[in-house]
Amino acid sequence: MTPTTPYQSFPNSFRRDLLAGKRLIGCWSSLSNAITTEVLGVAGFDWILLDGEHSPNDVSTFIPQLMALKDSVSAPVVRPSSNSTVEIKRLLDAGFYNFLVPFIESADEARRAVAATRYPPQGVRGVSVSQRSNRYGTVADYFKGVNDQICVMVQIESRAGVAAVREIAALDGVDCVFVGPSDLAAGFGHLGNAGHPEVQAAIASVFADARACGKPTGILAPVEADARRYMAMGASFVGVGSDLGAFRAATQALCDRYRS
Repeated sequence: MTPTTPYQSFPNSFRRDLLAGKRLIGCWSSLSNAITTEVLGVAGFDWILLDGEHSPNDVSTFIPQLMALKDSVSAPVVRPSSNSTVEIKRLLDAGFYNFLVPFIESADEARRAVAATRYPPQGVRGVSVSQRSNRYGTVADYFKGVNDQICVMVQIESRAGVAAVREIAALDGVDCVFVGPSDLAAGFGHLGNAGHPEVQAAIASVFADARACGKPTGILAPVEADARRYMAMGASFVGVGSDLGAFRAATQALCDRYRS
């Protein structure tokens, strides 16, 4: 098949808006099901995160969910299970362009995450000439342009990560610094209490250090008061809920209405 589709037809508008500082409100997707993901896509969130760290997803379940979002305004974001070059390569080939890489604690780890998403010489991504991301070899200049379209967001979840934020955020290719509040609370000795003053101070520090490097910040905040507080602190990439949380709350409320 002769490649005919120009790569410029597929710009990453999510990355453009993120770097421009636009507020992007999204939802976590953990149910690993194409139909529930499609329903989320109907809602109109700016982005949907398909989670591979704390849900039973892999490439074989991610692809149907990507298909389910093709007609949605919501940009797909993926969180791999770890900062794994091999896993990230497979997710790239599957068709993901936007990555949230968990548990980054140093500039070296962040640099490795970015390198995993880029073809040489900018990175170490393995080359497959025909895969889902390049429409099975039909995107004429895919290899020329794709490096500039990949978005890498890194997740800060530990004391070491907080201490290294300035070095991490200063790296080319790191597009956003994201706080994982639950793991960060655990790392500071306050498991289950992300509202503890010490944890809140750490979050504010991460936001300030990233902002000093000109990088946007994000966080997961399913409680509305928390989300609005973090947005007031400068977070622009904000997860305001999850499919699992919404389903659990709605079904419990329905049951309780009739039990009572």
